[in-house]
Amino acid sequence: MIGTKGAQTSARLVESMLELIQARGYSGTGLNTVVEHARAPKGSLYFHFPEGKEALGEKAVELAAERFRALVVESALEPGSPGDLVRRVIDVLRGMLTDSDFQLGCPVSVVTLEMGAQSERLRDACANAFGSWIDPLADYLAAQGRPAPAARTLATAVVSTVEGAMIMSRAQRSTEPLRCAADVIATLLDQPLTGERSS
Repeated sequence: MIGTKGAQTSARLVESMLELIQARGYSGTGLNTVVEHARAPKGSLYFHFPEGKEALGEKAVELAAERFRALVVESALEPGSPGDLVRRVIDVLRGMLTDSDFQLGCPVSVVTLEMGAQSERLRDACANAFGSWIDPLADYLAAQGRPAPAARTLATAVVSTVEGAMIMSRAQRSTEPLRCAADVIATLLDQPLTGERSS
């Protein structure tokens, strides 16, 4: 069992891997750089992650997934319409981009694009991450009165649109794609339900 100090070192390594993936990509992140960035003892990486870089990358993706999932869940607890929820989430993402001078993007999409065809382990981690964002949004939309299949379809489209807008915003060094995505998604989600409620 890992003690408190060991758990802290492991957490720092995962946090550093996540930050470096966001800034440099998965392939551009070397393990020595991760150890230096985490200010961890040499040799600690293979002690905590004996399976190497893929295992550390998997944990970094899981951490990113949990943080974004928490953002969606917390935003859903605030008053307002489904469109308001999406705007709140996208506002946080816009802030992340501008605060980092467009250097930090979504690590899950980065790992998917770089490693999805090369590592089943990392592809599965990314698929699970996207699913963990779709699920609470689908549940929220269903609670708002949409049938479960329609709610899941919408939630999948929302996550896909936001991911694409994040990539475009980084490429253009502008949050305009995210603003456009927020406007279109909010308009779509806030349309009155007409005969959509399940029996």
